[in-house]
Amino acid sequence: MGELHKKLEENNYSGKDLELFLIRQLFILFADSTDIWNRNIFSEFIDGIKDSRFLGSELAYLFQVLDTPKEKRATNLQESIIGFPYINGSLFTEKIEITTFNDEIKTVFEKALKFDWSKINPVIFGSIFQASMDSERRAELGSHFTSEKNIMKLIEPLFLDDLKSEFEKNCKDRKKLEYLHQKMANFKFFDPACGSGNFLIIAYRELRLLEIEIIKEIKVLPLVSIEQFYGIEIEELPAKITEVAMLLIDHQMNLRLEKENIIEKVDFNIPIKKVANIFHQNSLTTNWEEIFDIEIDYIFGNPPFLGAKMQNSYQKKDMESVFQTIKGFRNLDLVSAWFIKASEYMENHPKTETAFVSTNSITQGEQVSTLWYQVLENYGHKINFAHQTFKWQNEAKNNAQVHCVIVGFGNERKENSLFEYETIKSEPKMRKVKQINPYLISGETAYISNRSKHIQGGNLEMGIGNKPIDDGNYIFSEVEKKEFLDKEPEARKFFRIFLGAREFLNNEKRYILWLGKATPKEISSMKEVGKLIKNVITFRKNSKSIPTQNIAETPTKFHIENIPKDNYLFIPRVSSEKRKYIPIGFLDKESIASDTGVILQSATLYHFGILTSSMHMAFIRNVAGRLKSDYRYSIGVVYNNFPFPTDVTKVQENRIIKLSQTILDIREEFSDSSLADLYNQDSMPSKLLKAHKTLDSAVDKLYDLSGKITDEKRVAKIFEFHKNLTLELNEPKPKRKTQVKKIVVEKPSTHSQSNLF
Repeated sequence: MGELHKKLEENNYSGKDLELFLIRQLFILFADSTDIWNRNIFSEFIDGIKDSRFLGSELAYLFQVLDTPKEKRATNLQESIIGFPYINGSLFTEKIEITTFNDEIKTVFEKALKFDWSKINPVIFGSIFQASMDSERRAELGSHFTSEKNIMKLIEPLFLDDLKSEFEKNCKDRKKLEYLHQKMANFKFFDPACGSGNFLIIAYRELRLLEIEIIKEIKVLPLVSIEQFYGIEIEELPAKITEVAMLLIDHQMNLRLEKENIIEKVDFNIPIKKVANIFHQNSLTTNWEEIFDIEIDYIFGNPPFLGAKMQNSYQKKDMESVFQTIKGFRNLDLVSAWFIKASEYMENHPKTETAFVSTNSITQGEQVSTLWYQVLENYGHKINFAHQTFKWQNEAKNNAQVHCVIVGFGNERKENSLFEYETIKSEPKMRKVKQINPYLISGETAYISNRSKHIQGGNLEMGIGNKPIDDGNYIFSEVEKKEFLDKEPEARKFFRIFLGAREFLNNEKRYILWLGKATPKEISSMKEVGKLIKNVITFRKNSKSIPTQNIAETPTKFHIENIPKDNYLFIPRVSSEKRKYIPIGFLDKESIASDTGVILQSATLYHFGILTSSMHMAFIRNVAGRLKSDYRYSIGVVYNNFPFPTDVTKVQENRIIKLSQTILDIREEFSDSSLADLYNQDSMPSKLLKAHKTLDSAVDKLYDLSGKITDEKRVAKIFEFHKNLTLELNEPKPKRKTQVKKIVVEKPSTHSQSNLF
């Protein structure tokens, strides 16, 4: 089908006409391989068309016939078309441009005809649709089509595991199985951003497979129907794909039921009488309760993942319509809006449970305090199960690389299931826990907000490195610096080593010209320096950023200037998740740090010991934001929320200092190796690892931890410290909106209900 799509597109047949044509072909090819109509009549119809030039017009004629009830069709239809049944609804109603075939395209089409479509997995619909969308459009929509494996990760703990367990427990009790069967037939399922329907398709299939097992035990008629399934989709074509795919999976399940030979007659739903309830609307600006006249039992899906900076103006207005006056929502991923919409619905329908696949960023960094305080505290829901970060995969070619989580929430359950991953590529291990917090670890919840000052107040304040905004005029390599000084030797005293995260970790060197201490007389005497200054003025003035334009008036100053007075501690802002410890270290005051790192001036070996420990690392792993999967260290979220141990004796402090110095001494022994090499998990010297573990043990004791210590225990202890500190500070909490403010989002063709069937 992908090959056919490509050939038709090359022949200038594209857009909605092409997509709708392919959707119809998928339905027809499936019908021709099953009992929707007499098997292979479509293949015979195509065989009768010898000239490829007439194939497009003949197919258009067939579409018209399929859309016409038999009693209203012409009485003189050609024999090859009489046997096609009436397909109720509007799958074949809309007029589309007639495609033109040639021999090459017809050959590809005939290849598709030879495939056994009876075994088609309807989940491929989403993948076909994704493959046909250009990457720019896909990114705009945040479209990520979830694999069957990952869908099962969600629907099993949400409802399927309990149903299967109930069946196995009562498989010999007719009354209880009848009760279970009726319960399944009454459930209502809803995907509020259904895309091409993968979640609805798989959920329906699994429900029908369980129903078949019940029918085999107690010989009753089927009750589960695609009418129990609801979806909202903002894009018209995937909404239509969902409706067609649900018909196909329904037919497949009926075929399977017939094959079991346990009931006399199976209703094959042709002409179409039962359909899934798919609405072509904007889910975020639609009142869900107004389009359903029933109560939804389970809300699930894979809403768009777009980050705050990737959202277009329509999506930002959508976010505003959901969050309204909640502070900080503009920094949230788009997916977070569906968590709030579901929470609002569940407040009026407390039996409803929800689970979504999401980017892991909503469980990290500052997004947690903004989103999850609303869901868990203001709406009163609980996290019932969760999959920690795993690598997302789908059925499509060249699928996106995304790190995801799954979060299920609703009324409190007796037991909560936490699925943990040793690595993002490994298989999960499930364990039962008392409570799951929004960082998706076991333990009490602490809301880590973005703070401007350290939570303990008296500790050293951390600052960001220097950000020149100079278009590279003041930054030099070793060679460039030498060439410049050959022409301008008087500038030598204004050069400093310039270290960012890359240089710091890989033993690389750059230099920066810092004119902060240069007098006007000195600057005017250096013509080459003057040229650089003029370049910087021009660059800043021509910037689209008003703040950058403003600093054109002070061209010898950096945009962010944080020049050290003493030796200082440097921490890279981004570091690989593969490292057990983020490499941090001291720089002398003559070195200037770039803004790819953060700095702690006047830091001591004691501060180094605490911040390089596993206690601090465990906190980073669980609360820091991520760049893909790499740690993204921040002052406001990580450092300012990390409580240093209290009531530390001088003896304890001296021990931390001594162990910290040991680590630095061992690093010095391997001076020919970069920090990136030393802290690579595959090449870290055992001597260095042992020194870190000894330091870890000493730091753990400062937090009253002993015995077998895990990162989970460390984070729980930090959260406990943090919670007590925030109580002492009596910090105000974000309040939920008290009145509904309707914001109309004007976006063409997204608010009318789909009329496919």
